[in-house]
Amino acid sequence: MVLPGSQAAAQQKTEISLSRQPGIFYMPSHIMEKHKLIEKHAASLDVPSVTTKWINLSGGGAQTDALLAGSVDILNTGTGNLLLLWDRTRGGVKGIVATSAQPMTLISRDPNIKSIKDFGPNDKIAVPTVKVSTQAIVLQIAASEIFGADQWSKLDASTVQLGHPDAYVAMTNAQHEVRNHFAIPPFTFLELKNIPGAHVVLSSPDVMGGPLSQAQFFTTTKFADANPKIVQAVRDATKEAQDLIRGDTRAAVEIYKEVTGDKTSVEDLLAWLKEPGMMEWNLQPQGTMKFATHLHKVGTLKTMPKAWTDYYLPVAHDLKGN
Repeated sequence: MVLPGSQAAAQQKTEISLSRQPGIFYMPSHIMEKHKLIEKHAASLDVPSVTTKWINLSGGGAQTDALLAGSVDILNTGTGNLLLLWDRTRGGVKGIVATSAQPMTLISRDPNIKSIKDFGPNDKIAVPTVKVSTQAIVLQIAASEIFGADQWSKLDASTVQLGHPDAYVAMTNAQHEVRNHFAIPPFTFLELKNIPGAHVVLSSPDVMGGPLSQAQFFTTTKFADANPKIVQAVRDATKEAQDLIRGDTRAAVEIYKEVTGDKTSVEDLLAWLKEPGMMEWNLQPQGTMKFATHLHKVGTLKTMPKAWTDYYLPVAHDLKGN
């Protein structure tokens, strides 16, 4: 039985905690933090006095643990984590909107590795979370295409868990055993610029046939049901942040640098954002059903979604996602 007023009381949650990972992928969130966009849009929806707390976590696995433990309200991380939690909770976790779909790039500093066919049993590939991060799953899809459908897990044993900043440090150390990193921007560009012999082995658009949402906001349906105006405010704030990145890229980059402390020059960041695929800032999920199909085929997902709207909240259903 629901007591009168309890839904309204629940809806008045005003301290919202959100998590994200390091990297340019998360630039919309840095703009949302700097300009207090969730607070602004919540106020316009008659939810005043909202405050947000942004928590940086090194991998999607740490974020999903935090959501399930109730220590954060909303995550901003990869498609793999969203699908796995949606499946594991039987629809109790769903997406709000996507935020970015920039390319992920598998980089090697080993001159002997030109394609994934060249990886041997002793070669290590850094990914944010083994087996379940977006990078690890794209690697599985690539393996199934190169080696055969039954060989999808062939490279799993080569993956090691390192957050992107730690993986970059490992890659810069010529003595470190990790010579390969499935990187996201800005680490992609830092490695190609600063590490002798660093080269591209493959990129996610090559594997997926187009952009893949690598960052999206998602939350529990329990939180969404109790706080529908906060969820709408997250969508509206995300769109405003994405519009700023497209409309005034320099201002967006300066905010990113201020919030993150990234020492990369504004000019380098602006140049990187002109590279192919680097302006994929969209609310609609991209490439996620191909991802879900692979995860279901290999048994990681018990339930095959009929459409992307199965694992996204109604607030996103008007978008042209895939």
